[in-house]
Amino acid sequence: MTVLSSAVEYVSAGSRLQIGDLPRLARRNPLVAVGGGLLGLLIILALAAPLYAGDPGNMDPFRRLQPPSAEMWFGSDNLGRDVFARTIFGARISLLVGLMSAACAALAGLLIGVTAGYSRSIDKIVMRVMDGLMSIPTILLAIALISLTGPGIGILIVAIAVSETPAVARLVRSVVLGVRERPYVEAALCGGARLPKVLWRHILPSTVPALMVQGATVSASAILTEAVLSFLGVGVPPEIPSWGNMIASSRLYLAIAPMTIFAPGICLAVTVLAVNLLGDGVRDLFDPSAKRRR
Repeated sequence: MTVLSSAVEYVSAGSRLQIGDLPRLARRNPLVAVGGGLLGLLIILALAAPLYAGDPGNMDPFRRLQPPSAEMWFGSDNLGRDVFARTIFGARISLLVGLMSAACAALAGLLIGVTAGYSRSIDKIVMRVMDGLMSIPTILLAIALISLTGPGIGILIVAIAVSETPAVARLVRSVVLGVRERPYVEAALCGGARLPKVLWRHILPSTVPALMVQGATVSASAILTEAVLSFLGVGVPPEIPSWGNMIASSRLYLAIAPMTIFAPGICLAVTVLAVNLLGDGVRDLFDPSAKRRR
């Protein structure tokens, strides 16, 4: 709760981050610079993939399982496709699923957490539903939702967001429970301010730091979940290049063409590491005492 308390005090005191403060914050928090730099580089490489990566779906049976070369930097897979192109285009899927799942879970968790935290009558019902969803493993819940409609990027994002929403909702609720009892909130209500205005001006800003930290955690978890589901064959369709699909289709050829697994596996690890470093840096930013305790 130290992080949440410090975050609430930070926002309540009226502090605001400005664009000009980013270089100073990067020097004070190297984790933000490293994580943000890696993540930014991955996003740029993924967005610019059509300009330099080639065609990830082009198959050449005569060039199956070729070693890395000047033409194919990471070699080719069992169908003669360029592993480098598929790895770069696979970053698009992982980043899209991770960021969109985190955004959807953060929005839904924010609405549920604020409602439950401010209304005691709704809290008892809504949080019991959240507890029930949290008792179901994320992978099993995602597989159950995907099995109802079939694999696809959209349903994958929804499935991961649904499984991650309860954790976000509980976090937001804990922040709201502490903020709603503060004197400035009670003073605003006694002064005649309407409830929507109080929520917008005093309570919602206090949840932003906690949401940023939790969003990074959800994003990293979503990227790993997408890879696991694609590896199991219930995530992204096989014709769409993704890191999970690549690892699944190449696991039988590890001894012959190790780059077919190492390339997507290393990119997956670097992406998750970048998101986690960024989340740790944001946590240290809002709770400097956590950094001093290390």
